[in-house]
Amino acid sequence: MKKKFIFIGIFIVLLLILSFLAFYFFKAYSLKNSFEKTYLQFANQNEKTIFSINKIVFFSSCNVKDKIITNSGYNIKNLYQYTDMAFFITNNNTENSLENTPKTISIRNINYSISPSIGTPKLYYKNINSFAKSDIIESNLIENEVNFTVSSENEANLDTPTLYNNLANPIVLSYYNENIKEDYTISNISSPITLDGTLLKKCNILLNSITCRLSFDIYISNYLDQEFKTSLYFDIPLETPESSIYGGKVILKEDTNYTFYRYK
Repeated sequence: MKKKFIFIGIFIVLLLILSFLAFYFFKAYSLKNSFEKTYLQFANQNEKTIFSINKIVFFSSCNVKDKIITNSGYNIKNLYQYTDMAFFITNNNTENSLENTPKTISIRNINYSISPSIGTPKLYYKNINSFAKSDIIESNLIENEVNFTVSSENEANLDTPTLYNNLANPIVLSYYNENIKEDYTISNISSPITLDGTLLKKCNILLNSITCRLSFDIYISNYLDQEFKTSLYFDIPLETPESSIYGGKVILKEDTNYTFYRYK
């Protein structure tokens, strides 16, 4: 009788082990099939590149919002650094179609992975005609995301977030870091004061104190209701091997390869 119970016990244990192994291999097989199906679907959807960003142009400088010039010096009420950025979206097909014509374009998931230690960073949409100018429209402040109007007109009003559906104009954003210096007086005014990046040096601002790293996602949907996305990561350029914002301005053109992948 005792041997019978031992045999039954061993049989039950072996049955449980076999059941566990069968469940494990079935789950692994299912996950493998699911992964292969998802990967193949993604690969099929992205056999060709519809949209990409192959060029970004940066312009960095500095200015003041309020100032008072007296005999004793140049008093700055609000010193800010700004960088205008133009992102050129490329349509990688020679002929226009429902597939490569944008229906909606938006920017989401804005993140400052490195924030300046002084000042208050903000991000604005900007009219391309104001590129490299220090002025901005306050109502174009971007809080969490921005949705662009996609226009088919020959001439559209670009004062608000607007892109042509043939992607003739780039996405232009302006990064502002305000209140870097408040109520600061430059007492040495023997040399001319210019409203550009030289103010940072005159106000003893270290560049590592206004360093910023920015990222966000750009989403595009087309007239086939397919959806695309790319993620951008970059540093706000304050100096290059050839120039420094201390000298007045930094102009940087970057050749990039940000590909929009289709996820739906």
